[in-house]
Amino acid sequence: MITWMQRHKKWLIITIWISTIAFVGAGFVGWGQYSYGNKAGAIAKVGDVEITNGELQKAYSRLYAQYNQMFQGNFDEEKAKQFGLDKQALQQLIQQALLINLAYSYDLIVTDEEMIQALKQQKAFYKNGVFDKETYKLVLSQNRLTIKEYEEELRKELLIQKTLKLLPVQASENEKNIINTIFNIADKINYKVLTLDDVKVSPTDEALKKFWQEKKNNYMSDVIYEVNYIKVAPKSKEFSDEEVVSYYKENKTHFKGSDGKILPLDDAKEKVISELKAKVAKENALRAYIALKKNRLPDDIKQKSAKISKSNNPFDAQTLQTISKLTLTKPYTKPILIDGVYYIFALTKRVPAKPKSFEEAKAEILPLYVMQKKKEKLLQLANESVNTFVGKTSDYLTITSKDKLAPLTAQETSEFLQKLFISDKKRSFIGLNNGKIVLYNILEQKLLTSKKNSNISDSIIKFKSALFNEGLIKTLQSKYQTEIFIQGL
Repeated sequence: MITWMQRHKKWLIITIWISTIAFVGAGFVGWGQYSYGNKAGAIAKVGDVEITNGELQKAYSRLYAQYNQMFQGNFDEEKAKQFGLDKQALQQLIQQALLINLAYSYDLIVTDEEMIQALKQQKAFYKNGVFDKETYKLVLSQNRLTIKEYEEELRKELLIQKTLKLLPVQASENEKNIINTIFNIADKINYKVLTLDDVKVSPTDEALKKFWQEKKNNYMSDVIYEVNYIKVAPKSKEFSDEEVVSYYKENKTHFKGSDGKILPLDDAKEKVISELKAKVAKENALRAYIALKKNRLPDDIKQKSAKISKSNNPFDAQTLQTISKLTLTKPYTKPILIDGVYYIFALTKRVPAKPKSFEEAKAEILPLYVMQKKKEKLLQLANESVNTFVGKTSDYLTITSKDKLAPLTAQETSEFLQKLFISDKKRSFIGLNNGKIVLYNILEQKLLTSKKNSNISDSIIKFKSALFNEGLIKTLQSKYQTEIFIQGL
């Protein structure tokens, strides 16, 4: 998947460039080493439109969240670097800026009424079925956004959408007829499915060692972070009625019932005290953090040491990510809350990753070696069998046939048919993404009675839009000068 996405990342940028408020509710990720000083400072300029560091951070966070969703939560900073996520984020903003320049050339604007209508369509801001201003403020606050920042971003997105609506892409009748004809070509085939279970591999240590030698730099030990740390456990404290009442009055909106209404003090008292305790615990942790940095820890707080790595992490993944950003010149973390206790870490040594020995890497290498050799053997078997195989005979199939070709699943059948109808060979084989290979021989071919496909127009428009968007961006790039003020992006 990574290889495919890297190869096609320019298309990913184009398909993600208009993402109105996608970042709300998705959360933000840290920039790690990507810190460029003043959040509002311009890091690039496209035509008359400046791109700020803050916008770049938000674009990076949006992309990170989208990739993390595609990877089902298994996306990290290392993969972000592999994909050049910082460069993708900047390219996304440059494309948006090009379109905004085009909008300015047409004197287009987004009215307040259009803004209000767009806000009212965002279900994230609804409460009890209607748009709620307090919920709106709360959601933005949770995502570390001000109303001004969010509405400026939304206004840009609406302006881009309005601009693109002036350049509609449509499907002509000839195009629909051509695609409809393609959809009605039908093949009757003889086919046979080969799977990885049809071949056997018996790996030897000699073969595995050779495989490891070629790829040993792919099998690295974990980076080890040697740290000292302190724990700042919460201390019990009684709060006076005056303190409880004062905190409640200042933070009423924190204490709401299931109906969304602010709870009276008597009903909210336990929550108020809980928040007060959390506030005091954080203040104590911050004092300990300052004392640790000044080497003035109280006698009752003892430092402990630990070696932390990806495979040996007694804390959590977020803590490890924070520690990984420390340096020996800036070795301290701010207080981190873990299971109700604040921890403060100080990096003392970083042990870099190094290639694993053959014995250490053997367990990881073995399944990859077996898989690679099985694929090679299966391909060899397909080449040897394609001219002589005898398999099952299908009914007439079109590119959109829904019936499964046993033992293929519906998804595998669809993938096979997509590839079959762009092949120019009568007898050959097709490899599927999951490693299976389908041998086929086309027995007959005919054109079915034309049936109009209701999705044809949408398919044509999507395809033409992708081509149009790419051409439009290239045209705008030649019209508006792009200046980038940061090296390496």
